[in-house]
This record gives sequence, structure tokens and C-alpha cells, in this order.
Amino acid sequence: MTLATDRRMSLMEFLTHDDGSDRRYELVDGVLVEMGAESRINTRIAVFLIGVFSRLLGDDNVGVREKIEVRSAFVTARDADLLIHSDASVLALDGRTEACLTLNDPNPVAVIEIVSPGTESTDNYKRDYILKPKEYADRGIIEMWQVDPSRDYVRIGTLIDGVYQFQTFRDNVTLVSPAFPGLKLTASQVLRKVQ
Repeated sequence: MTLATDRRMSLMEFLTHDDGSDRRYELVDGVLVEMGAESRINTRIAVFLIGVFSRLLGDDNVGVREKIEVRSAFVTARDADLLIHSDASVLALDGRTEACLTLNDPNPVAVIEIVSPGTESTDNYKRDYILKPKEYADRGIIEMWQVDPSRDYVRIGTLIDGVYQFQTFRDNVTLVSPAFPGLKLTASQVLRKVQ
């Protein structure tokens, strides 16, 4: 992750920012931060989960490359890998030129992060395992997934008393998602170990 600029931006400046590239950015405390390129396995997992949730809920309820504003000292907008929308959060985005749920908008049902590789001392790890769970919990999103291909597990966090309580799933263990009880999927299927 590299800092693209140290100038503070507003949310609207961020949403309309175009540097002529296909780079992904997040706005962290008003500062534009470039996200690293996705690995092939992360992309494959994202495509697989888009298909799963589209079949389960319909295409409209799956958000890809959509931003979500979270609370911080200055404005912060995260670029989640997938947002699984509630009917209300889908409606909030209708008609907008920029797909971003602001703090005043209804929450999605779940946010799914496909974790970037990195040890506990890296920015990737801190962002995916420390900052984002706190930010999404503070927003009140009832479920958060951490799909970690390098650690070979899927963690599903359920919001309880303002904090995610995570359950870890590995191998051929069926995922338990309180938000999606009809989901029939194993950790291995998500991690693309089983077709």
C-alpha cells in the first residue's frame, strides 16, 4: 500500500477523483491511499463469491468496487471487496453517480474482505484484521467475512454488543452465516480448493 497523496480530500473529491489509471484507492482520514494489486487467487475468490451471492440473493444485492464510509478522525471510505446489500442499502445507491454508502445511509447486511497476504506487522494485516473490523462494527454492519487464502481459512464475524465475534472455518467444514442461513458452502469451496 502506497500513499498516493498527502493532501486531505473530502468524500466528494475522493469519489470523483480520476488520475487516469485503474488503480484502487481508499480514503483514510482524508488521505488518498493506493491499494495494492489483487492477487490472482483473491480475484478468483471474489468472482466465485459474486456468483454464489448473486444466485442466493439476486445480482442487485451484490456490490463490487463500491465504497463505504466509516467513522474516523477525518473522512474515511473503504473499498470493500464485496458488499452484500440489504434492500435498503441497494435503494440508497440507486441514482447515484458514485457507488458509496455514506454514514447516513442504511447498512449492507455483510461486508466481505478477501485478505491480502502479510504478516502481523504489515499494513495489510493491520488494515484487514484490526482497522476494518472496528470500523465496520462501529457502523453496525451485522456480519463481516475475512477470507484469507494465505492462512487457508474463512472467518465469519457476527456483530454482538458492538464487536465482531468470529468463527473460523477450514477445509470441508460448512460455513455458518447467521445472516445467510440458506448458504450451503464450505471453506474449501470459498478458498477455491474444491470446484
